[in-house]
Amino acid sequence: MSALLLFLRLTVDNITVDKEKAIRQIVKSNVINFAQIFSGRHISEMDNPNGTINMKIHNVFIAALGSELQYYTSLVRSLDSSLGNMLEQMALSIAELRFEVTKSVTGYLYPEQTQKISKLLEAYRNRSNPMKPEVSHYDLVEKAASHYRSLDDLDREGFYKTHISDYYFYDEENEHHYIIELKIGGDLDNKKARSEKEAIFEQYAILKNVLNEDAKVTCYFATAYNRFGEGQPWEQGRVRQFFSKDELLIGADFWNFVCDSEKGYEVVIDEYKKNSKYILDALARIKECYLGNEDES
Repeated sequence: MSALLLFLRLTVDNITVDKEKAIRQIVKSNVINFAQIFSGRHISEMDNPNGTINMKIHNVFIAALGSELQYYTSLVRSLDSSLGNMLEQMALSIAELRFEVTKSVTGYLYPEQTQKISKLLEAYRNRSNPMKPEVSHYDLVEKAASHYRSLDDLDREGFYKTHISDYYFYDEENEHHYIIELKIGGDLDNKKARSEKEAIFEQYAILKNVLNEDAKVTCYFATAYNRFGEGQPWEQGRVRQFFSKDELLIGADFWNFVCDSEKGYEVVIDEYKKNSKYILDALARIKECYLGNEDES
């Protein structure tokens, strides 16, 4: 069999067998590590009144409903937050198989651009304003301070800043830069939605101000899952008020992007389900410590 035929045979939906194995290993190791750390932390805090669970069980209105419900309401809040952090890190590790990954952008941000960003955000917020978010508005932010390109670095020094990013990816092969703000479930109120778009606008401006004028920079707002159900329309109104459809990477689209494969979401979810037993075992150990063994008579 020729090398080409072998490659084609081992490639399905633009994901090679080796890459799929790498993604699966990342998912598995992250899940196992998460389960160990999560259970270890909560078990070690069992007798600590300032522990994560113990600090959240003093709501007398929940306590009146029983110790088991009191425990579960406290644990679920901790699990939701910790699991979200794990998924963010897991996505970064997977992305490193394809992209150069960093967590910040550094460059220049000019007052004219800040003003343009503020005007755009106010227009989006005002429901009586006909302006809706469009990808083309990023060009307006860049061009608001285009005259600064003729200045040398010393003259621009006062506008130099570093902006922390959720994800900044660089695809060296295609010379394409990506800025992604990730909110696990995407459930944002009006204030948070506005601040997410503001952060992306600023990062875009900073990158474009230090890269050549033709540099390709694409920005996304992403979620790790679709809170309306995978495959269902994304109807989170506050998000759609500030982001156009072309700026969204929702659920499967996000995982396909970081995996650089149309099969990415399928692989990630399949491997996560296979290894979810480790998290279930960890939760069982925590429960036994806090509530005792239900099987004991």
